[in-house]
Amino acid sequence: MIDIFIMILCTVGAIFVLIASIGIVRMPDFYTRLSITIKAATLGIGCILAGAAIHFSEFSTTTKVLAIIFFLFITSPVAAFLIARTAYITGIKLWDKSVVDELQDRYDNNNNIPNKGCKEDEE
Repeated sequence: MIDIFIMILCTVGAIFVLIASIGIVRMPDFYTRLSITIKAATLGIGCILAGAAIHFSEFSTTTKVLAIIFFLFITSPVAAFLIARTAYITGIKLWDKSVVDELQDRYDNNNNIPNKGCKEDEE
């Protein structure tokens, strides 16, 4: 029964990593590629590592795997945020069909997206 659970975790993890790799090819701009890669790959690697922890089932291995999963889930979103913010500041263009650029007024950039505003701006 545990072997089936390990196979399910590893298969789900591999599917999420596959989704991340397909997202790199299919998404239209840098920011959406970064978003799909971080989300799907983090979950996929977490599932694969959880399967490895269950497979080896030693305390030292499980503890190390849980620490890796914890730090992966903590650091991946922060790293993605910093990479995206740096890309925005350096002038990497948004997708042509992007509707809202919430950072347009904060930084002097050349993304040239009309600021249509949000519901909060109307109030």
